[in-house]
Amino acid sequence: MSAPAASPDGAEPASVLAPMSLAGPRRTRVKICGLTRPQDLDAAVAAGADAIGLVFYPPSRRCLAPDRAAALRARVPAFVGVTALFVNPEADAVRRVIETVRPDLLQFHGEESPGFCTGFGVRHVKAFRAGAPGLDSPAALARACAAHGEAAGWLFDSYSAGYGGSGGGFDTALLADVPRGPGTPALILSGGLKAETVGGQIAALAPYAVDVSSGVESAPGIKDAARIQAFMRAVRAADARRDA
Repeated sequence: MSAPAASPDGAEPASVLAPMSLAGPRRTRVKICGLTRPQDLDAAVAAGADAIGLVFYPPSRRCLAPDRAAALRARVPAFVGVTALFVNPEADAVRRVIETVRPDLLQFHGEESPGFCTGFGVRHVKAFRAGAPGLDSPAALARACAAHGEAAGWLFDSYSAGYGGSGGGFDTALLADVPRGPGTPALILSGGLKAETVGGQIAALAPYAVDVSSGVESAPGIKDAARIQAFMRAVRAADARRDA
């Protein structure tokens, strides 16, 4: 994993949280996670989501059996990605989902080792619960990210007693030492996002992508089409303000 490159004139690199300088307009990618029903998947696709997430963590009320997930996956059109989310799974459980569901990406949301995450021949995202014991300072969080430098993305979620979908946010100052820029995994923001808050986070952090679950739900695992649409509008409005 490489560090952010210094500027050509030898000056110190810009803040790691500053928006990356890219040619042309920048579009924040969106994943709608924790889908459990065909109509919710259809609503996410219709609203313009780039990816959908299917949960394979039994304690979660959004958890799916592989066969049910495969039926949802079959509805996903071309150019919409499918992510399979796990929390400290057994390797055989991951392999079963890969065989049955054929996800484009794996997301590991627990304390999985780098070797475990890279052991399935499928690209992955490593999630970190910012503020958790051992991840409660910028330096500690940056060290954890560095250990997972082979990930396609680093996802930052809030810390709670459970895993994911709590609806709470976290102190984004904890991301201050996380490397940004070419050669580093994509920064994906989660935790407490909803239509009313996502624009401010995009303006402040310029994440590659945002990941929402409870912020577009009427109940755990039950998505609300109007909230999905409002969230997507808020993301696009934030992007337009950045490009203005």
